Amino acid sequence: MSVSPAPLRVAVVGAGAMGADHVRRITTRISGAEVTAIVDPDTGRATAAAELAPGSVTFASFEEALEAVELDAVIIATPGFLHEPVILPALDAGLAILSEKPLSDTVESSLRIVEAEQKLARPHIQVGFMRRFDAGYLQLRELVERGDNGALLALHCAHRNPSTPPNYSESALITDSVIHEIDIVPFLTGEPIVSVEVKKPRRNSLAPDGLVEPQFVLFETASGTLAIVEISVNIQFGYQVTTDAVFESGVASIGRAETIQIASAGQIGQSVTPSFKERFGLAYDTEIQRWVDAAHRGEIDGPSAWDGYLASVVADAGVLAQQSGKKEPVTYAIEKPAFYETRQSLATAPSSATA
Repeated sequence: MSVSPAPLRVAVVGAGAMGADHVRRITTRISGAEVTAIVDPDTGRATAAAELAPGSVTFASFEEALEAVELDAVIIATPGFLHEPVILPALDAGLAILSEKPLSDTVESSLRIVEAEQKLARPHIQVGFMRRFDAGYLQLRELVERGDNGALLALHCAHRNPSTPPNYSESALITDSVIHEIDIVPFLTGEPIVSVEVKKPRRNSLAPDGLVEPQFVLFETASGTLAIVEISVNIQFGYQVTTDAVFESGVASIGRAETIQIASAGQIGQSVTPSFKERFGLAYDTEIQRWVDAAHRGEIDGPSAWDGYLASVVADAGVLAQQSGKKEPVTYAIEKPAFYETRQSLATAPSSATA
């Protein structure tokens, strides 16, 4: 008779909407893990999140949590510029790490994280690109790999939010939103992004003052496959993420039919998910469960710190393209280290996604 391992003792760093959602997820829907510590300098947010995980303890800093309680793993759900200060001590402590996107806020920081991780015997960091766990994207990737409709020629992607939070900047269109497409395009095509261009149409008058959006971001991969991404973040009607894949002999579409379509009284309509939590809720559940299961095995099971580094390089070029109005090349500083040539999983990018 096999004995189940003790639950993974998890610290959740950042008790905002994403962090609190993960606390709730681990407590109610994930097996093999429990939330032991919640870290947030905002006492009110930390306390509210702790109510979702009976027995958890709150801390103002990750260092305090490391000293006070026994931990096996950490989920980082803070803004990107706060990731490195948590990741580095977590690596030193040998913890399993799930870092929400982006890996970090700069290429230099992402590279430092990749270099620090390689001092260990194996990868410990998984990056929270949850779209790799979404059924639609997995089916689309399988279709690309099978080649039933010939080669993939282009992708039309739309990433639409109802509104933006306070202090949302133009660069965040790339670093906080399009960063998901930056990861998913290589995941679907099996090759790296080599250039970025940004076009700005007529401005949405509903956007906050100073924010120029929507924008259209054009990515080119190594073989010449193009991906155009519409990023609209004040579109009001709800949260919508769609992808149309153009093949030599057909088109495949995902993201438009999450809910029932009703024809009635001379009209056809369907509801739209209000936020990312509803649109990708099952993908998040799958991501976290597989991360927990892999941590028990001493592995990761999804995008690595290397994938996070690649995304940060493309995002950097994207922000430059926003400013220059030109097609900007993407230049990766290093080739993929052998350290990251681990076993492939459904949510692991092909090894061809190197520079």
